[in-house]
Amino acid sequence: MHQENGSISIHTENIFPIIKKWLYSDKDIFVRELISNGVDAVNKLKRLSALGEADVAEDTKYWVRVTFDKDRKILHFRDNGIGMTAEEVKKYINQIAFSGAEEFLAKYQDKSDEGNQIIGHFGLGFYSAFMVADRVQIDTLSYQKDAEAVRWVCAGGTEYELSPSDLTERGTTVTLYLSEESGEFLDEFKLREIIDKYCSFLPVEIFLQDEKQPDQAKEEKPLNDIHPLWMRDPKECTSQDYKDFYYKVFMDYREPLFWIHLNVDYPFHLKGILYFPKISTEFDRLEGKIKLFNNQVFVADNIKEVIPEFLLLLKGVIDCTDLPLNVSRSFLQNDSNVIKISRHITKKVGDKLSELFQGEREKYNGYWEDLNPFVKYGCIREDKFYDRVKDILIYRTTKGDYVTLQEYLDRNKSQHENKVFYVSDEKQQAQYINLFKEQGLEAVILSGTIDLHFIQFIESKETGVHFNRIDSDLSESMKRTDQEDDREMGSKLDAIFKSALNKEQLKLQVEHLKALEMPAMVLLSEQSRRMQDMSALFGRGDMKNMFPDEETLVLNADNDLIKSIARLGEQPDKKEEAEMICRHVYDLAMLSHKQLEPAAMTEFITRSNKILSLLAQEREG
Repeated sequence: MHQENGSISIHTENIFPIIKKWLYSDKDIFVRELISNGVDAVNKLKRLSALGEADVAEDTKYWVRVTFDKDRKILHFRDNGIGMTAEEVKKYINQIAFSGAEEFLAKYQDKSDEGNQIIGHFGLGFYSAFMVADRVQIDTLSYQKDAEAVRWVCAGGTEYELSPSDLTERGTTVTLYLSEESGEFLDEFKLREIIDKYCSFLPVEIFLQDEKQPDQAKEEKPLNDIHPLWMRDPKECTSQDYKDFYYKVFMDYREPLFWIHLNVDYPFHLKGILYFPKISTEFDRLEGKIKLFNNQVFVADNIKEVIPEFLLLLKGVIDCTDLPLNVSRSFLQNDSNVIKISRHITKKVGDKLSELFQGEREKYNGYWEDLNPFVKYGCIREDKFYDRVKDILIYRTTKGDYVTLQEYLDRNKSQHENKVFYVSDEKQQAQYINLFKEQGLEAVILSGTIDLHFIQFIESKETGVHFNRIDSDLSESMKRTDQEDDREMGSKLDAIFKSALNKEQLKLQVEHLKALEMPAMVLLSEQSRRMQDMSALFGRGDMKNMFPDEETLVLNADNDLIKSIARLGEQPDKKEEAEMICRHVYDLAMLSHKQLEPAAMTEFITRSNKILSLLAQEREG
């Protein structure tokens, strides 16, 4: 052929698709695009060979090879795929936005089941090379008999040069003469990192080589796994296969709880594996990772337009050929396939959880501490997910077992109908838990950050059900019903405690409690406590003044200490001593409820030392 000069054709009807493709968020994306083009070229040749339209040896080993030369500031992307003729170069390279892959698919889509192995849009992603190169050169030789090798050179403008090439082997070599500011892409470690990020699972072996070390190629191994686990038939995968893949891809040394292998061909193409990892029950510390692929090409992490947001707390891979490699999020939000895919994934997760609950309840219970943050978040975020799992939501109880909401209500109906007592801090509320246990009562454990929201969500969904923290109310079964209230004693205690504590608005409640060793306890109304928690969660200290504490000090009329306070209060010379004991009883009750403020704690310690000194003096006397 003779040398030819010309101008790249850019038409108004195809300039907008170019702009969309050009707006890559990461500069290193050019590596993905050029390797993907090489993989496309190989897959096209393999297809033609299978159809008998290309003469290729059966034992041919296909590859894509990336080589670099630091001294010359050159990157090569080579493949031994289909190659191009001069006419194809003019068509696919010079006419920007003309999709070679789409044309090829249209021609061969009815002749093979492997149509979706063509992943790229040759002629589009190729131009990402100019993000890092001052000059780009293509040397290519078509698979066709008697084809002539072609060289295409462009320095970044609309002008190109097309001439004969000295390439002697079928395939294509794209050479990038890197710009001064792009020298980082000549570092071997950096290139390995990029290839690992985007191309770890492409279906053609990828190699990386320093051109200064030609012997390196003899011992090298491909950088990618051409048969990733999610592309295999689930029936052929063992538990160890799934675990090994998880360790390798997510660098997590902990064994996953379980997984879901997705394999859908209609009404969309979707493959993948979702893992349920061992996670903290603290919602704000969760960090999952869902990797999105298109025909084994990595697209991005955690695209919440495709994967339901609450599932981003999991780890896994999703491979969907119905989504383009580069697309705006506004497109994803309105794409019908994306909506269907998101709903399907949600359904599969709900089905898996139900399957475990129905068939392996003990195992499901054991998983719950790790599962519950994401399940609860999913319920709050998506009503359809809640509808799927509402009957398998379980709660750990103070008895140590796990129950559904209905099981808890049925078990405790005689004590408090439709009222669910819960614990938010097992250590802080240990006194109340013991009190419950002594009376044969139980509460559920809701100690996660998300539980404040989850409680209110469940109350909005389950009509008539109310959650009360264990320190917000007394069950009737805790009181002695065989004794009448001593109103006179109650009146005396009310007066002396309000005087000692200087809290005229203090709510005082005198009860004959069965737990005789308890002199007093503090109750805080559920509504008041929730408002405090919400203000703390959102950093709104001013809300505490808007919703002051609604504390109730419950005194145990059967306790000897409380009885002695009532007697001391009647003696004028013992009033100071009685008030000191009142303050101490109040602080002890508060310590079982929450930590004292610094000033109150200092006073409590000083008072404790004084009381101990008085006791010592009495013993000596």
